[in-house]
Amino acid sequence: MPVPLPGADRVDLRPPDRAETVAIVRGLRGMIAPSGEPTELQRLLIRAISHSMTGFDVDPDAVTPLPPEELARKLERRDAVFRTRILQLALIGELVEPQPPAEVCSAIETFALAAGVDDGMRQVARDLADGALGLALHDFERNGYTADWSPDSCRQLHATAALAEPWDQATHDPELAARWAELAHCPPGSLGRGVHQFYEARGFVTPGLPDSAPPYLAQHDWVHVVADYGTTLEAELEVFGLIARGIPDPRGFSMLAMVLGLFETGRIERAAGLFEADAGHLSRDRDGMAVRLGDAMRRGAVAGVDLLGVDWFGLSALPVDDARRELGLPPKDGAATAAGSVGPWDKGGISPFQQRSGRAKAEAEGRPYLSYGAELG
Repeated sequence: MPVPLPGADRVDLRPPDRAETVAIVRGLRGMIAPSGEPTELQRLLIRAISHSMTGFDVDPDAVTPLPPEELARKLERRDAVFRTRILQLALIGELVEPQPPAEVCSAIETFALAAGVDDGMRQVARDLADGALGLALHDFERNGYTADWSPDSCRQLHATAALAEPWDQATHDPELAARWAELAHCPPGSLGRGVHQFYEARGFVTPGLPDSAPPYLAQHDWVHVVADYGTTLEAELEVFGLIARGIPDPRGFSMLAMVLGLFETGRIERAAGLFEADAGHLSRDRDGMAVRLGDAMRRGAVAGVDLLGVDWFGLSALPVDDARRELGLPPKDGAATAAGSVGPWDKGGISPFQQRSGRAKAEAEGRPYLSYGAELG
């Protein structure tokens, strides 16, 4: 029987204390490695994310695993959203495995049933464990955050034609292209001017023009600037970790599941209308990336805003720091910066391909190339 959800008079909405954090880490270890040891990447992720989200540092190697049913009982005073977030932490540990072991899927399913909650990405992980990649991709689309998309969902994008699917392009939309071009005239130091320079330095094509990214995907480019993240694939993991955890609807987790499949396991070959698989970017620097991802998720949780649903043009004239405050977005933790997290104008904040594209576009337009400080790492 599932552990009943508490009523309004019993629900605990306080942040976890140390004892509860230890219990959660024990439970996560019990789900991710039911009969063995977590991988090094899984250990680092459990430790870094739990520390970023609670403030308590718990070493997964220093605790005994907790059975999934017992963890559910320890969360008896927590609501469905809290329990779902814990399920999603376990799913992160599962989804960084190219083919999750069946026993891990079973342990996570046991917790979901005992806690009375679920997440659509659990079925995706089960499909991957069964080797059913095609079914996994189908279930990802069916259970993800954008599954309920409708043309009314995209007013903030300002496309003149309705977008039937979230990742549809708008490549011949003069009004939309003109709106993006106007960002060049925003005040110096503003968010809008920063986004214009962000595109210029990397040779990106703005929505509304041929060969541009989908307008919905372009929403995340504003996040790179306002949240101070570069544009390497490691930084994309940070950006989507922030976005996914910031979306109040727990289904937003699918955005993080998407980039884990693209940029860690490579099991998702193509997504979001533009991204293509390039595996290993979370495990390449396991220690640093675990800290960076954990901090990005913390920042998203504090803000609690669907950053893909923001009408960014309404904030474009604000100084970047003011826009950040308007969104309730906290700064990076120093540990993330020390671990290698950089901004779009820093060394390591741009990829070689993007730099070449920026130079080629500048040459084609007959102007000097400006990187605005972005350098190769």
